[in-house]
Amino acid sequence: MGSEPREPHGRALVVASVNVNGIRAAFRRGMGAWLTSAHPDVLLLQEVRAPAAVLAEHLSADWHVVHHEAPAAGRAGVAIASRLPFQAVRLGLPDEPRESVGRWVECDLVAPDGDPLTVISTYVHTATANTPSMDVKLAFLDRATARLTELREARAVLGGDLNVAHDQRDIKNWKGNRGKSGFLPQEQAHLTGWREQGWVDAARTHAGDVEGPYTWWSWRGRAYDNDAGWRIDYLWCSAALAGSVTEVAVDRAPTYDGRWSDHAPVRAVLAL
Repeated sequence: MGSEPREPHGRALVVASVNVNGIRAAFRRGMGAWLTSAHPDVLLLQEVRAPAAVLAEHLSADWHVVHHEAPAAGRAGVAIASRLPFQAVRLGLPDEPRESVGRWVECDLVAPDGDPLTVISTYVHTATANTPSMDVKLAFLDRATARLTELREARAVLGGDLNVAHDQRDIKNWKGNRGKSGFLPQEQAHLTGWREQGWVDAARTHAGDVEGPYTWWSWRGRAYDNDAGWRIDYLWCSAALAGSVTEVAVDRAPTYDGRWSDHAPVRAVLAL
C-alpha cells in the first residue's frame, strides 16, 4: 500500500507531518490516495497507535521507517518514513518518564545537496489544565526545548502535533478556550522561546498574519464545515534551514467525508 517508488524531487525535498489518529483507520479512510498525490520525501507521523509491523504493512517497500512505539497498546507512537536512508536515529528525549515514551523520534539524513539534515517527529500530550497531566506536558516541552536548543545551529526541521495553539490566530474560539489546555500561556511560552532562539514556524511565516490555517477539527458537530479549528500541527525549521522553505501548505480535505484523520497534513517544500 502507499505511493509508487520514486526519487526525491531533484534538489527539492518535500517534508510532510500529520497526526494520523491511528494508522489503520487513516489508510482505511483514504490516506494512501493522499500519499500518492502529495509525494512527500520525508513523512513525519504522530499517533500511529499500532505496532511497527502494522505500520510497515501500510507503507510501500521504498520507505525507510523508524517507529518509536508507546508502551501502552493503541496509544501515541511517532514515526519517520523517508525516501532517503537514515544516517542515524535517536528515540525519545533524555530523562523520559514512561508516560512520555513514543512521543519523540529524530533521525539524520543526507539531503539532496549532500549536506546533513535532522528531522524530528513529535506528539505532545493533550493534558488537562491544573492537573498532574499538565505537569507531564510542560515537563515534556521543557525537554523538547532543551533538545531544540542543542540543534539550533544545525539544519533541522521538527514536525508534529504540539497540542498548543501559539496565539489567537491559531484557534477559532480563542475566547472560549482561555484557561484550557492547548491555549495556556505557560504552554505558548515554549513556542515563543523556540522563535526567540531562531526557529521558524514555517506555516505561519508563509501564511502571514491571518487566522489559521487550522489543522485540527473535532469530528463532532459542524466544526469542520464551519472551519472552527485549531492550528496545533507544525513544521518548525532551524534558522539554518528556514531560508530553504519555498512553499508550505495544509492539505485540508475539501469535505468532511473526505477526511482520513481529524488532523490535516502540513507539507513544506525545501529547496536543497
